[in-house]
Amino acid sequence: MTRGTVVRVGAATAISALCGYAVLYLAARALNPAGFSVFGVFWGAFGLVNGAAYGLLQEATREVRAAHYVDIVDGPRAHPMRVATGVGVVAVIVMAATSPLWAPHVFSESRPLSVALLCVGLAGFCLHATLLGLLAGTGRWGGYGALMVVDAVMRVVVAALAFAVGWGLNGFLWATVAGAAGWLLVLAVSPGARAAAELRTPGDTATFLRGAAHSIAAAGASAVLVMGFPVLLKATSGGELGAAGGVVILAVTLTRAPLLVPLTAMQGNLIAHFVDHRGHRLKALIAPAAVVVGLGAVGILAAGLLGPWLIRVAFGDQYGPGGALLAWLTGGAVAIALLTVTGAATVAAALHRAYSIGWVGATVASTALLTLPLSLTDRTVVALLCGPLVGIAVHLAALARAAR
Repeated sequence: MTRGTVVRVGAATAISALCGYAVLYLAARALNPAGFSVFGVFWGAFGLVNGAAYGLLQEATREVRAAHYVDIVDGPRAHPMRVATGVGVVAVIVMAATSPLWAPHVFSESRPLSVALLCVGLAGFCLHATLLGLLAGTGRWGGYGALMVVDAVMRVVVAALAFAVGWGLNGFLWATVAGAAGWLLVLAVSPGARAAAELRTPGDTATFLRGAAHSIAAAGASAVLVMGFPVLLKATSGGELGAAGGVVILAVTLTRAPLLVPLTAMQGNLIAHFVDHRGHRLKALIAPAAVVVGLGAVGILAAGLLGPWLIRVAFGDQYGPGGALLAWLTGGAVAIALLTVTGAATVAAALHRAYSIGWVGATVASTALLTLPLSLTDRTVVALLCGPLVGIAVHLAALARAAR
């Protein structure tokens, strides 16, 4: 990637992050802490299913990028956008059919609307993520950034409308999924995006799906920690989270966003980077890991010293996490960010099994730690700090074996 490309993608990532913050800010100002905890669970649930769909982004990026380094022979081809359509349809059917089993444990208010929006949003995001992967794999970083921005801006526009007219919780539920149709707008106006959407990858549909299945499983596990953590927190709490849960969810979301929102948005960039450095992926880990640790150290210090004041000013006195809690949660975000980087290197090496085992292992470990007999804040910190270490160890071990 050229410096200009990095700047464009970085700007798109910053805009996306700011839009995400704006939606959270508007929701927290319009809803009380208890209401925000309900919204936060839906926000996390949508992030969870979207995170699983990012497996399609990862596989599309890897397949398209890797094709530059091998001789392509005649044979069957897969059409990633058509595969994504099929995956989206099947996922929606399964989710809707099983919703009576899981929805009562996740959504305490506006349940039918929440399930419907989650299903429709997931279908759209399967195509959104796959198009992002095709754009990343072909180096169309301008279109990649534009698609990110369209998604984020559509969300914040609907959130602002909901705030202005007093739409309440339902309005912010709609805002959460509003960007899932952004890929249609980008396809309508961008010839480059349409060209990427028509690409086919080596191997048949079954081959693409086998690779994507591991990526989707791992991305789903990662999404539990990255975006779906409020859902996991509620599921392990045995009841309503209430106002205290709203404060913790806001603190978790705000402390991780500066690192994890850009990293999630730049998955295509990371995978392309590691594919390009396929001969020495362990060495290629050093630079992105150093950036994560350096930024994380600054973030921990800032969160501890300035975080409580900033949250009170921005969201009101009812949201009052302490500086120590914010610093520890930022440390947890650094751990998950490092796991994201090692995961990108692993999937770029086509080590799909190790990639999925690492993320699933981290999620299982975090879930187990959330059941410890500690306070809500203490078990949250322990789970976010220690769980990701399991996955990092699995990824590094697999990369080391592959390098021999």
